[in-house]
Amino acid sequence: MKAFFLSRLLREKILMLAFVLIGALIWLSGVSDRVGAQWRAIKVTSTDLDVQQRWLLQRARIEKEATVAIEHLDPSRTFDNVRLQSELNSLARSAGLSNYDVSDSRTTRTSQFAVHSVQFSARNADISALIAFYQSLGQRAPYLGLEQFALASNRANPSQLTASWRVTSIEIAR
Repeated sequence: MKAFFLSRLLREKILMLAFVLIGALIWLSGVSDRVGAQWRAIKVTSTDLDVQQRWLLQRARIEKEATVAIEHLDPSRTFDNVRLQSELNSLARSAGLSNYDVSDSRTTRTSQFAVHSVQFSARNADISALIAFYQSLGQRAPYLGLEQFALASNRANPSQLTASWRVTSIEIAR
């Protein structure tokens, strides 16, 4: 290889050297990108591990608080999926909402709880009815909870609002 290089003219040597240097720079650029990505992944993983370690250190306190919270729950006041939908219907009627929809319930079960979730939408409602519905929903906590909320105004009549809630309920497994 050395003999081949030395037997070339000066301009060919410079050109080959330039190609080798350009190739090395391209390779180093790729290596630096991969090293940077790896370094960022290490930092993210370290942060995640620190957060998990902090949660694990608080395990006794969390379990104690969960036990106290469970003791204060009344199983007769929890809502199954059918009762959740009927409760939302009655809350909507009592708040003065007329154009509303309650979706089918989705349920996630564990050994101790069942968490039921529905999408509740009210269309062309006034703000006072939506606030009344929200407040009556808040009075049912911790048995009913709000996961998500979206609000939009009607373009034709800005005083008419469309609201969408994702409401969850907890049912204690008996």
